[in-house]
Amino acid sequence: MSILNLNPKSLSPSLFIHKTFTNPKRSSISHQISIFKPPIYCKSNQITERGILFDTGDTFFRHESATGRDLGVLSAALYKQSKGQLRVLDAMCGCGIRSLRYLIESKADFVLANDANESHRRVILENLAQVERLQGQNKRWVITHWEANRVLTDCYLQRDYFDYIDIDSFGSDSSFFLRAAFNSLKLDGLVYVTSTDGYSSGGHRPYHSLATYGAYVRPMPYANELGLRILIGGAVREASVLGYRVTPLFSYYSYHGPVFRVLLRMNRGKLPDNRDYGFICYCNCCGNSQAVSWSELGQIRCPCSNTKDAASLVVSGPLWTGPLHSAAYIMEMLNLAEQWGWVGDGAGTDLEKLLKRMLEESDPRLPFGYIKLDEVASRAQTNTPSISTIMSTLRKEGYAASRSHIASNAIKTNCPMAVCIRIAKELHGC
Repeated sequence: MSILNLNPKSLSPSLFIHKTFTNPKRSSISHQISIFKPPIYCKSNQITERGILFDTGDTFFRHESATGRDLGVLSAALYKQSKGQLRVLDAMCGCGIRSLRYLIESKADFVLANDANESHRRVILENLAQVERLQGQNKRWVITHWEANRVLTDCYLQRDYFDYIDIDSFGSDSSFFLRAAFNSLKLDGLVYVTSTDGYSSGGHRPYHSLATYGAYVRPMPYANELGLRILIGGAVREASVLGYRVTPLFSYYSYHGPVFRVLLRMNRGKLPDNRDYGFICYCNCCGNSQAVSWSELGQIRCPCSNTKDAASLVVSGPLWTGPLHSAAYIMEMLNLAEQWGWVGDGAGTDLEKLLKRMLEESDPRLPFGYIKLDEVASRAQTNTPSISTIMSTLRKEGYAASRSHIASNAIKTNCPMAVCIRIAKELHGC
């Protein structure tokens, strides 16, 4: 199969001659016919995901990311159901599996599949060819090979706005594309962003996280949750510059990579009083955490030390301190997954367990962070208590408690560390 050469003036090179990939009712830049190049042959590597057969070729592909793709497909489908239309921009499409699933499962009206690596074109074309490219006079999909910021900026300049933008990048690259993504997104639209920057979330590169996300991050015991919160916080900052506000609908962490994925909804206006955008303080002495507002800077102390041991306090921020999920939205996703047969008897339990755990985490009484039971046991000088036992005891004493989808041996609770230590001792007869 011949591969097309990109012309600098052509945003949407394809095997079909066309004027533009945008809405035909809108004006756009002119396009020229692409010139054929000698064929580039890639290896074939066929895989099936949710019953859809596709080829990964020699592109980078992770089987483990299937759950993240499931969440994206569900959220895009919910948007289509509520709005009646769905235009998707897959800014870094790789082999095109996400674009293909948005077309087939989410019923997207149009998908722009972009990948900067032109050598991926053959495999993307073959995968998307499973869906008819033309529906009447309208195109269902188009493939481009531009750097992500460029294609996003061009859409903005053409006033060609999308309902759903997927940015599946590596490292902390998502932060570099956020402003362009918000500019090319419709109001009330969705952005699905990614980070794989575990070093920053662990507090090992505070100046890098400051430059990338606008947050100075110190080592804390719930580092992987911080990874989600600095990603959301960076998005809040970038959106505010443009006069928008964003709120997370769900936040997902996966250990492979690690991968931090967040779905954000964008609307006009800023967060009132910078609520949910501030600082997190952790005390190494007593193990308690607290949120710190901008007005409280310079007055931070932990009650356990009475300011005698200020060195035990570490502060990270500014970042997102509010809820990671919308309970109502997670419930909609769970209901749709049940309709599609993705959860329930014989459908596997991973996605169902994840969504139900996210639902538990959405309890408004639960603060940020989580408590590792190994830390509780270490401070109590006992064996590690079972999660079910300590959660049951906490609830009996009137505290909120849930498991964490981020850490298997940790709980989210509004119970102080001192009480957790006392309960652990009592459970072991100490």
